[in-house]
Amino acid sequence: MTETKTHVILLSCGSFNPITKGHIHMFEKAREYLHKTGRFIVIGGIISPVHDSYGKPGLVPSKHRLTMCQLAVQSSDWIRVDPWECYQDTWQTTCSVLEHHRDLMKRVTGCILSNVNTPSTTPVIGQPQNQTPPIYQNHNNMNHKPTAIKLWGKVSESLGKICCVRPQIERFTFVDENANLGTAMRYEEIELRILLLCGSDLLESFCIPGLWKDSDMEVIVGDFGIVVVPRDGADTERIMNHSSILRKYKDNITVVNDAMTHPMSIVSSTKSRLALQHGDGHVVDYLSQPVIDYILQSQLYINASG
Repeated sequence: MTETKTHVILLSCGSFNPITKGHIHMFEKAREYLHKTGRFIVIGGIISPVHDSYGKPGLVPSKHRLTMCQLAVQSSDWIRVDPWECYQDTWQTTCSVLEHHRDLMKRVTGCILSNVNTPSTTPVIGQPQNQTPPIYQNHNNMNHKPTAIKLWGKVSESLGKICCVRPQIERFTFVDENANLGTAMRYEEIELRILLLCGSDLLESFCIPGLWKDSDMEVIVGDFGIVVVPRDGADTERIMNHSSILRKYKDNITVVNDAMTHPMSIVSSTKSRLALQHGDGHVVDYLSQPVIDYILQSQLYINASG
């Protein structure tokens, strides 16, 4: 009997101030590693920039960060930028962002979304079962089965069709969670999981007393699960042993191990801003050219703050 693979959407939260080649590399490395395990199929990636009220020094307005993120992924067929977090009235916790996307995917796709501890066995979308039957219902014809590309393509299509467009950033669309989605497409044959994608620096922040609510950490690591791409040769084992919650849910943490340290693993937004401020030509190693062009055109990161 063939073991069913779990379909995964990788969600990355952060400032993206600016988005770097390292951020995109993190997505690519995580997808490659998860596929190699033979247990997962990564069908999509979501970049969710933080709200302007986060208060980080030197944080440029979200309209710029969203545009730079969109430019950075314009050639990707599986990573998209989501502005929901930026459009809220105030800063959102990572936990609330994960829960929003989980609930949104339930409503738009009808997928079986599960947490890592108690996988669902029944559809969770709240629609009558006698309405539109599942699109992929012919079990004898494998060509009708949803593939990773088909599923993410249909999800993205749904997100584009059932949307609200905020006038200040017209290129971005998102699904209004209060919209009447009616009989949205259903993919009941797919079990879908949303995992938080992060670097080892975020993992290490879990160990700082008082920085994260224990209840949020329980949901993030216990219910959703995380994928960590280490930076600068960080000792993730040591980091996890410093937190009782990380130790408790150690099996829900996937560390992307790589025998070789890739140059992109040391790229950071901080280094990129410094390079821009000093006119350092190495900025082309950190940022994609469309992002650099936008930064210069918009006169961002000229001052030394942040």
